[in-house]
Amino acid sequence: MTTKDPVDRLLATARGAPVDEPFRVTGVMMQYYHVCERELWFESRNLEIDRENAAVVRGTRVDETAYDEKRENLHLGMISLDLLDDGRVVEVKPSSALTEPAEMQLSYYLWYLDRVAGVRRGGVLAHPRERRRESVELTDQRVEKVESAIRSIHELVRRPSPPPAERKPFCDSCAYHDFCWC
Repeated sequence: MTTKDPVDRLLATARGAPVDEPFRVTGVMMQYYHVCERELWFESRNLEIDRENAAVVRGTRVDETAYDEKRENLHLGMISLDLLDDGRVVEVKPSSALTEPAEMQLSYYLWYLDRVAGVRRGGVLAHPRERRRESVELTDQRVEKVESAIRSIHELVRRPSPPPAERKPFCDSCAYHDFCWC
C-alpha cells in the first residue's frame, strides 16, 4: 500500500496491512512531541535515556507502585496501557506538571483503540501522589489534535538531524539532558 498521509500510513501499519514505509507512533513519542521535539527525535533513534535520572526513577517508581492491585500493562500494537479501570483507560503520571503532554498521550491511546481496534473508551489521567484524577474523552477536537500531531511527528522523525536545543524549564530534569547541554 502506498499512502502519503502519515495518519493513513500509521493505521495501515497498525492493522498489519502491507505498507511501503511502515510508520509507528508510541504513546511516549506522542508525549515527547508535546514536551520537546528534540527529545522525541532522540527517542525515535532509540537513543537510551539516563535511567538513573531522578525524574525517570520517580516516574518508574510511581508507575510500578500506583494501582498495584489493578496494574495490567496491556501491550496492544503500538501502545502500552497502564491499566483499565471500569472500562476506562487509565494513564498514571507522577505529577501534573506537564498536563498537556500527558493528556495527549492518553488521547492518542483512546484514538488508537477507536481507530485500530474499533473500541471506544473514555480515559482517566491519574496523579496518585497528588490524589488527583482527570477524565479525558475522545472528542472531535482531540481527534484533530492527535492526527495533527501524528503528521508532525512523522515529519520530525524523518529529519536527518535533531531540532536545535531550546532551553525549557524542565531541561535539567530531562533524561536526555546530556545530549543537549553537555
